[in-house]
Amino acid sequence: MSATAPGSAYAPTERTIPSRGRKRATYDRALVHAILDEGYVCHLGFVRDGAPVVLPTLYARVGERLYVHGSTGSRPLRAAGGPDGGSGDGLPVCLTVTHLDGLVLARSAFHHSVNYRSVVVHGTAREVTGPAERAAALDALVDQAVPGRSADTRPPSARELAATAVVALDLAEVSAKVRTGGPNDEPEDLGLPHWSGVLPVRRTFGPLVPADDLAPDVAVPDYLAAF
Repeated sequence: MSATAPGSAYAPTERTIPSRGRKRATYDRALVHAILDEGYVCHLGFVRDGAPVVLPTLYARVGERLYVHGSTGSRPLRAAGGPDGGSGDGLPVCLTVTHLDGLVLARSAFHHSVNYRSVVVHGTAREVTGPAERAAALDALVDQAVPGRSADTRPPSARELAATAVVALDLAEVSAKVRTGGPNDEPEDLGLPHWSGVLPVRRTFGPLVPADDLAPDVAVPDYLAAF
């Protein structure tokens, strides 16, 4: 099922409407993009030999498409239509990205929770084989981690390209869920002598650590100043 016009929202489907916490679900396209663009690692779920498998891996968003990093020797890549005998029909997958924003501490153990932002994408993944799209996808994967880095590196060699695969997944069947705010304590618990509130969780970067063999005249690039 395709999404609505760019700039609006994704169309809800049976798979993207949660059975619990529906008020936290959103299909806002800009919010989905923002959550995806802030992350580094996704979890890719699929079925292999009749059993569920979930793999953590790198990803990048380019417009309404996600690119997921993989190895040409991996079984998911072959199932997605790779050169080792895949059917070319693609691989049904579920991809998730989550940011933890806070630990919510309630007066009761039952009402402890977390503040978070998450995205779930359902669809059929395919291996990217076209040279131009593949090159652009690999650059996007590098720039997802550090914007501007792909232009400041040696391009991959033929041998490296042969060992690297990229899976594409279109953003069509998509939903996000967000929890914010404090604990939802029961009225009868408000007088209990237990601290209640939120412990915020934030991502921080440490100081740069140059490689041991880095030449002393190699300057730190400007794009790392943001870190």
